[in-house]
Amino acid sequence: MRWSEQWHQEGGGRELLRLAVPLILSSSFMTLQITIDRALLSQASSDAVAASMPAAVLYWTFVTLLQNTANYATTFVAQYTGAGRPNRVGPAVWQALYFSVAAGTAFLVLWPLARPLISLGGHAPRIQELEVTYFRCLCFAALPALVVASVNSFFAGRGDSWTVLLIDATGMTLNALLAYAWIFGHWGLPAWGIAGAGYATVVGSATSATLALFLFFRPQYRKTFATLTGWRLEPGLFGRLLRFGLPNGLQWMLDALAFTVFLFLVGRLGEGELAATNIAFTINMVALLPMLGMGQAVCVLVGQRLGQDRPELAERTTWNGFRLAWLYMAAVVLLYVLVPGAFLYCFESSDAQWPVVAGFVPILLRFVAVYSLFDSMSLVFSFALRGAGDTRFVTIVALGLAWPLMVFPTWAAWHYHWGLYWAWTFASAYIISLALTFLFRFRTGKWKSMRVIEQAPPPEEIAA
Repeated sequence: MRWSEQWHQEGGGRELLRLAVPLILSSSFMTLQITIDRALLSQASSDAVAASMPAAVLYWTFVTLLQNTANYATTFVAQYTGAGRPNRVGPAVWQALYFSVAAGTAFLVLWPLARPLISLGGHAPRIQELEVTYFRCLCFAALPALVVASVNSFFAGRGDSWTVLLIDATGMTLNALLAYAWIFGHWGLPAWGIAGAGYATVVGSATSATLALFLFFRPQYRKTFATLTGWRLEPGLFGRLLRFGLPNGLQWMLDALAFTVFLFLVGRLGEGELAATNIAFTINMVALLPMLGMGQAVCVLVGQRLGQDRPELAERTTWNGFRLAWLYMAAVVLLYVLVPGAFLYCFESSDAQWPVVAGFVPILLRFVAVYSLFDSMSLVFSFALRGAGDTRFVTIVALGLAWPLMVFPTWAAWHYHWGLYWAWTFASAYIISLALTFLFRFRTGKWKSMRVIEQAPPPEEIAA
């Protein structure tokens, strides 16, 4: 079959990109928001940018468990949609909303624990104060962020990715504007520094949540998808959401926890090493986070095709997603290698520490260039497995590889004074191993027989 025919057929690149482009743009907005925050804080001080990444990663370590559990309703929506059962879509999203409200409220328990948690990193006292401030602000963003994750599953799972983009872009745009105003005190607003970046995140998340709920309850959705009448708590459905969703969230949490510990250990190597690592990770996120959109699109289409009992199309979609992701990352890798200095422009600071930081970053980008292709592979194949419901395996892999391959060796690099580059070597080895493991699991084909939704009742039972 010719390439042009493969591109246009079901499961081809055109179908995938139609769904993926808005999700890629949505992820790009998130990337832009993170980059703007880091760039603005870099202009404020090197201490602020050094503190922002560990505090944000610590926040995401906890919230990612909850967010990816709630957002796993996307797979339920996709499989119900593929199976032609729209009346089950609304109830599935409601179970995620119940979970989100309870979990988002409970998240505030971490506010008084901020100082002892941050102190575990052992960073300089002035850095710790900024980390505590930022983390406490972010605690209030958890509840609206979880609501957005739940409602976005309704739109993404049905293939309405443009609405997901609208919801995310609205909140992220407001976040960026308020961060600019509140960090430096523009437009008559107070100059709150790193706290301003945190409060801007809270307001942006709350705005997205409000818009998402408004759209979810529109009349056309109430009738077709039971978005209002499906409000009841269904223990069986709620239990299945937790059964498949919690391992999904746990995998993200374990990954975030491993990188949080990695960052704290790098911070013990030196403040310049920590700031350079934060900047390199931020630059990496600029390239990688858009590929989350590609992974999400693969997850949705795999779920829909399995709901239709057409696993061969799910497999075709995944391989096309892998090819597109690698083409994109290959172009980015060339930039890392050929013009690393161009990425430093947005982070340049007059701080005395900057020359040390600027010396580290181009070398760290070489590590990023090596592992980025594997990172995109990991995203695509892990999302394909999630779309089928193979979340336990994904979690076991994250737990089994991160600590022995990255965290413990990085501790050794600090303890035995091996230096920053050895720490990054271990991080790269973990990412590469993770990608190859997910590829192997996908190739076994066990995921093709998996489903997260219950079997539809027989027609005569429905008639009765």
